[in-house]
Amino acid sequence: MTLQFFLTALVIVLLPGPGVVYTLALGLQGGLRAGLTAAFGCMLGILPHMAAGSLGLAALLAASALLFHAVQIAGVIYLLVMAWRTWHDKEALSVQSAETGLGPVRIVLTAIGLNLFNPKLSLFFLAFLPQFVDSAEARPLLHLLLLGGAFMGLTFIVFAAYGTFAATARDLLTRRPGFLIWLRRSFAVAFALMGVRLAFATR
Repeated sequence: MTLQFFLTALVIVLLPGPGVVYTLALGLQGGLRAGLTAAFGCMLGILPHMAAGSLGLAALLAASALLFHAVQIAGVIYLLVMAWRTWHDKEALSVQSAETGLGPVRIVLTAIGLNLFNPKLSLFFLAFLPQFVDSAEARPLLHLLLLGGAFMGLTFIVFAAYGTFAATARDLLTRRPGFLIWLRRSFAVAFALMGVRLAFATR
């Protein structure tokens, strides 16, 4: 795993989405254990994306450059649209709608469902991973699965940090809306920068 892959994956994991919101919400209203349980569920929700994306990418890596660039353009458009939406969506980091009193199984299942239907993950495995696998790689599928596993581990670490932060800084997140605005806009800028970077990426 290269530093470039690590930084790219880190930005993707940090970007606000339903999994982040759910983990923050559970950490705020259910405490540390609930936040960590939500983080674990979100990590498990990546598995279907990794399986489908890696199998498809193994064929894509051997296909024409035209197909690769078509997927690349889709990724750029998606990132720029998400940057705009995140900048303007005032509810992107809302923590007022979490359910309380949930058992660990229900928390995990809900978190899996959130990531299972998260298009950000599909785009990651379909548009971003090809940049980190050499076209001459002898075993591209294995390489993709290893990168996917690393992405899952990074997801759990970051989401666990979100849950821990939310559980220990409730007053900061619920009584200072200016902080949430700053955080949301920082993520929006990261989306835009990732889109620009992907636009100039080569196969």
